Amino acid sequence: MRLFTWSARRILSAHKQVSGGSREFWGWLNAVFNKVDYERIKAVGPDRAAAEWLLRCGAKVRFRGFDRWQHDYNGLPTGPLGRYRIEAIDATESCIMYRGFDHLEDACLERLSQIKTLQDSLKNMTIVSCGNVTDKGIITLHHLRNLEWLLLSDLPGVKDKDQTVDRIQTALPRLTIELDLA
Repeated sequence: MRLFTWSARRILSAHKQVSGGSREFWGWLNAVFNKVDYERIKAVGPDRAAAEWLLRCGAKVRFRGFDRWQHDYNGLPTGPLGRYRIEAIDATESCIMYRGFDHLEDACLERLSQIKTLQDSLKNMTIVSCGNVTDKGIITLHHLRNLEWLLLSDLPGVKDKDQTVDRIQTALPRLTIELDLA
């Protein structure tokens, strides 16, 4: 573990010198974790491939008919394609991002906010360091009717932050929004 920590620091330090900061490094790493492998989806089916992606990014999944949340990549159930269907996703403190949504057959926040289980259960959301999130994507979060807290930070695609925040705040009056969109 010590060697890994030392190596990770060296890589991060070298990357800081080249790119000017660790934010780009973590963004790159998250993009790698979220990369969609369409061949893997064909091989194991969409639910298994999505579960693998979610666990790789630090989320948990629960399959239909199971009470237990899956958090161990090696503990995922196996069997014929389509046998296990994802029923719920706990993405708390995960690094899932729009790039990986093709695993869920979703491509953006707009589609994410249409997922029924998320509409009913998602309470906290953080959207940080993503150049592809726009005002339109943020506004579509109004479908997440139980959302209580939202952090928006470093989103250069959000152009009219005041109007966007006003619109979502009007739609979700109980929502607390923290901004760092400078």
